[in-house]
Amino acid sequence: MSQNKSASVQPPLVTCKGVSKTWQTDGAPFVALCDIDLDIARREFVVFLGPSGCGKSTLLYLISGLEQVSSGHIVCGGAEVSGPGTDRGLVFQDASLFPWLSVGENITFGLKMQHMPKENRRRVAQEILERVGLSEAIDKRPDQLSGGMRQRVAVGRALALKPEILLLDEPFAALDVQTRAKMQDFLIQVWKQSNVSMVFVTHHIDEAIALADRIVVFTARPGRIKTIIAVDLPRPRDTRSRAFHDLSVHLTDLMRDEVDRAFAEQERVR
Repeated sequence: MSQNKSASVQPPLVTCKGVSKTWQTDGAPFVALCDIDLDIARREFVVFLGPSGCGKSTLLYLISGLEQVSSGHIVCGGAEVSGPGTDRGLVFQDASLFPWLSVGENITFGLKMQHMPKENRRRVAQEILERVGLSEAIDKRPDQLSGGMRQRVAVGRALALKPEILLLDEPFAALDVQTRAKMQDFLIQVWKQSNVSMVFVTHHIDEAIALADRIVVFTARPGRIKTIIAVDLPRPRDTRSRAFHDLSVHLTDLMRDEVDRAFAEQERVR
């Protein structure tokens, strides 16, 4: 029985082993991350939570392949990460859409680079926009959309390449509270429908609880993993529930010392 159970367990989609990142500067080396060990499962929703400057976005870019590790290694889908790949989609804080292209053309820009025929790209754009609730916007320009709509297009653009994992760097940071809550619900629905893994960076505790299967809490710089917390709350999550409140208080306590350390570090830099 135990052998059959072990055989059915899938290996992690992403493995980070001994990952560190140091930038060489004119002064002393700048250590952003130190000795990160982390596995991310297939179809898992993981949130990186920590104070500003703790390296959580840096780890996201290392997984994406946009940055290279200083030591250690990262494996995604069984292959060592050595650069960007279509198996990893990335969504930035800013939607970063091309203002001269239509929404549909933005969605399928990566497919155009892969030389997919125009009529096929149009069909993919229609399918993706239906999934993100913007089917009527295919021929509009980005400046005709609200901030939340532009971020939905950015998510759709990443999904168009059919990644195994979607990496999101505080994509809702610039949105108002109400729109942010709506976008969190939207992202959970996309995650459920697409069966991708998601890694989401935030420094907002309630956002982390609302989204995550697991929350990876980072220390202040140099970023290390302080703890990993499984969020065993049913979805959709009631932000007014006692369990949600208790977890928020616990995470606030965990973060307090790290935020103080991050502020002290920023004062020293000044």
